[in-house]
Amino acid sequence: MVKNILIYLVLAIFIWGIPIYRIISSNKTTRNEKIAWLLAVIFISWFAWLFYLLLAPIMKKW
Repeated sequence: MVKNILIYLVLAIFIWGIPIYRIISSNKTTRNEKIAWLLAVIFISWFAWLFYLLLAPIMKKW
């Protein structure tokens, strides 16, 4: 019983961490944009990551 709960917990943390890892490792955005997107993903979850995939980068690099 406890083992199953731990497996589900680890799986949930792994799945929740995928967008965070992808944003951190991306070259599409600047440091400040990454911070904003990470905060959005943490507080809004996967919907923010979908917006990240569609909208990033917000500003073009000069």
